[in-house]
Amino acid sequence: MLKNTEGQQVPKVTFAVRQNSTWAELTTDEIFKGKTVVVFSLPGAFTPTCSSSHMPRYNELAGVFAKNGVDEIICVSVNDAFVMDAWQEDQSCFKIKMIPDGNGEFTEGMGMLVNKEKVGLGKRSRRYSMLVKDGVIEKMFVESDDAGDPKVSDADTMLKYINSEAVTPEFVTLFTKQGCPHCARAKKLLDDKGYDYEEIPLAGNISSRSVRAVTNRSTVPQIFIGGKHIGGADDLEAYFKV
Repeated sequence: MLKNTEGQQVPKVTFAVRQNSTWAELTTDEIFKGKTVVVFSLPGAFTPTCSSSHMPRYNELAGVFAKNGVDEIICVSVNDAFVMDAWQEDQSCFKIKMIPDGNGEFTEGMGMLVNKEKVGLGKRSRRYSMLVKDGVIEKMFVESDDAGDPKVSDADTMLKYINSEAVTPEFVTLFTKQGCPHCARAKKLLDDKGYDYEEIPLAGNISSRSVRAVTNRSTVPQIFIGGKHIGGADDLEAYFKV
């Protein structure tokens, strides 16, 4: 049976991290003391579910969490600092602090260390999230053993717990081309309106033919908001004037 750690202090641990290409120490007091922190933990960096949905959504909603009183979002995994830093770079999730629990001390102290030897992963973390205030665990969401995609430890569940009326932003994607002034104008419009966006530059396998296949237009930028095709920069200006 999993132990209930709500109302308790987080384990006192010193993490070995990389700062400016050198080793450094980071304590749990430095992470949690005097702060409101959202933690999510997962079995491993670069694993499919963790990369496709768990971490990206926390990164996407980081601004909303900040508006609702969260000082920092951290990701804890039983991986070394090199792997965690490489994963963050690969995923471009720079709004999250990566915490390498390489020896599993923090995870074991949380009672979340599980045996993944059957799939060659050794000791890893169970998938969970928690809200920590000044080092004290206020709320935990722990996934069951058979959980695939996160069902309760996801970013939206945590945000709903913190504020059930919090408004989440619509997802924005735009096709762009280097040196395109209209693309720069569109991105400035989105920045001014406070929208986070995913930019897909035309390069390599992404060509104007790809844009035409998706949008029936061959020019860039082509912008989508909440799954709806808006069009180019002029269309975006008109969209915001409505």
